Amino acid sequence: MSRTALRICPLCEATCGLTLTIEGTRVTGARGDREDVFSRGFICPKGASFGAVDGDPDRLRTPLVRRDGELREATWEEAFDAVAAGLRPVVERYGPHAVGVVLGNPNVHTMAGALYPQVLLGALGTRSVFTASTVDQMPKHVSCGLLYGDANAIPVPDLDHTDHLLLIGANPLESNGSLCTAADFPGKLKALRARGGTLTVIDPRRTRTAKLADRHIAVRPGTDALLLAAMTYVLFDERLVDLGELAPHVQGVDEVRAQVRDFTPEAVAEACDVTADEIRALARELAAAPTAAVYGRIGSCTVPHGTLASWLVDVLNILTGNLDRPGGALFPQAATDRTPRPAGPGRGFALGRWHSRVSQYPEAKGELPLSALAEEIDTATAEGEPIRALIAVASNPVLSAPDGARLDKALDSLDFMVSVDPYLNETARHADVVLPPPPPSQSPHHDFAFNTLAVRNQVRYSRPAIPLEPGRMAETEILARLILAATGMHGADPAAVDTMVIDQTLAKAVKDPNSPVHGRDPGEVADRLTGDTGPERRLDMMLRLGPYGDGFGVRPGGLTLQQLLAHPHGIDLGPLTSRLPQPLKTRSGKVELLPQPIADDLPRLRQAMGERADGLVLVGRRHLRSNNSWMHNVPALTGGTNRCTLHIHPEDAERLGVVDGAPVRVKGAGGEVTAPAEITDGLRRGVVSLPHGWGHDRPGTRLNHASADPGVNVNQLLDGSLLDPLSGNAVLNGVPVEVTALSAPL
Repeated sequence: MSRTALRICPLCEATCGLTLTIEGTRVTGARGDREDVFSRGFICPKGASFGAVDGDPDRLRTPLVRRDGELREATWEEAFDAVAAGLRPVVERYGPHAVGVVLGNPNVHTMAGALYPQVLLGALGTRSVFTASTVDQMPKHVSCGLLYGDANAIPVPDLDHTDHLLLIGANPLESNGSLCTAADFPGKLKALRARGGTLTVIDPRRTRTAKLADRHIAVRPGTDALLLAAMTYVLFDERLVDLGELAPHVQGVDEVRAQVRDFTPEAVAEACDVTADEIRALARELAAAPTAAVYGRIGSCTVPHGTLASWLVDVLNILTGNLDRPGGALFPQAATDRTPRPAGPGRGFALGRWHSRVSQYPEAKGELPLSALAEEIDTATAEGEPIRALIAVASNPVLSAPDGARLDKALDSLDFMVSVDPYLNETARHADVVLPPPPPSQSPHHDFAFNTLAVRNQVRYSRPAIPLEPGRMAETEILARLILAATGMHGADPAAVDTMVIDQTLAKAVKDPNSPVHGRDPGEVADRLTGDTGPERRLDMMLRLGPYGDGFGVRPGGLTLQQLLAHPHGIDLGPLTSRLPQPLKTRSGKVELLPQPIADDLPRLRQAMGERADGLVLVGRRHLRSNNSWMHNVPALTGGTNRCTLHIHPEDAERLGVVDGAPVRVKGAGGEVTAPAEITDGLRRGVVSLPHGWGHDRPGTRLNHASADPGVNVNQLLDGSLLDPLSGNAVLNGVPVEVTALSAPL
């Protein structure tokens, strides 16, 4: 007999509500939840394939422990015994920095990944921290940290109300949105057009999003910051700057004016391959719109000037008065945000508090560049111990980091490695212990990170749709036990981790004069928490202390876990509203429009005005039925257009003798790969494109479907030396490559 259950989809950033059909303990169908307060029934192919993702037969069901050189099934007790025995000697002999931690993108899609990794890092005390952010979004964190004093204060476009939306390096019809959580992003863009608004897309490819646009500018890859700087110049030159109500909250306008005086449209036109008239039109249209928002994403982040491009996105929003106003770019307010403090100066945001051991890359947001992971393992220096042990949580850097072949070898040299992953993938195959979390249907879900980026304030929570299968361990318990094993407390009750976090949080809250529990007894407050598990009690605590919470009885009717459970389709908290100056944490208490690190990096951008690549350059691409390397093992989400092919323009193909469907060799600084050519006029001349996340051809994995059609790892074309210096983000787009036609069929 079938039943239904509600579930928030964890497969991309749109966070759509699903209604699952369940037969026994198996998800047999998924459709959009029409009553969901955020997604209103929208669903994409990934969500529709939830059951296939959830029930993938290649998902590991029991831990694996390496014995006599082979990974073999083990009990949970044996697995955590091995973790403690492998990690603690490294810490005790070489210190905590000899243990590296790699956190992958899926962490922000799970409740466990949001609640426990920071506890692990704090307890372990390592500075050898690497995440997917430095092959993706770190430039946006750094630019916002410098502008607003908080690396997580990222304004998002008010999609439902804007009159003019300019997208640069973003393809939300394929990605469903990123650093901008919006269920049915495609529908919101169509609604913008239907109400008479304007959509402009800047992208070297004619993506599905670009095809929907009123204006598409096929910019030369890697020149995003030059184009945006020239638009900024036009605003000043034509006296189009109008901060409006922002003016009292902003400092540094005149300084920005002086810094962009060289970036005239004529000066950047050749480098960008965009005419000066087009650049002026972009700036004028932005300034003339009643409301407008500029939104940049991965295409403008993973380039040599990613932080400057991200900064200029916000500069344009600010100079046109569109930051922090309805229809512009606004700061969301999540239900689990910390208790809002009064507006005023804060501690600000600092870069380079420490550096990587080998190449001396500066830290950003507590992280080192993922591109540096291999050298931090395999290179000895006098600056300290190399990484000798690694904890990888939901991470596959062999495919996601540049030069995976080098990292592949480096991982084999480790003294010990533990991987928390449902699959034995290209990275996990090197581990001494693999700890597999259960499928998403058996896990609770709340979007801690994505609600801070949502285009409408709301809150939702899903309890597990299916009880935990016998022999499985909840991901929250896996990570709690991992924390204990890594920090010398192996064998303690894993519930102690949640209790510790609750006690520490409430101890601070009762001393904070801005907290609703100021002056109260922390034990009395803790006793009022509800929830069936430690993670639920932590969620209840965060809701009640948060901006909409009941303050543990101080604000009757405010949010609690019990209230959220009584609303299974979620609670709508209203549209985004103006919040400045409250979100600002800069030392001045204002938006600091020209932070010194930005000013120091602008000469490098000026130099780029005279640079132009003569040969082919490479860009990546996304597909609606994929999310990095996660889903290539699901037959329903591969095949068709979701294939690992090299997109090449017809004129480039003819010049190089490339035939559609025939193999081509693509060579970069880090190596070469061979892939079938796909000739298309969907990208500009001089640009080729390979998708990210493929390369499932390494031995020792258990990815039967993915390995049958493995594709190639685009990141193997990179040697890891190209980084945005401010953020440490890898340069993945606009890199030079050579393409050669091959005669032998694939």
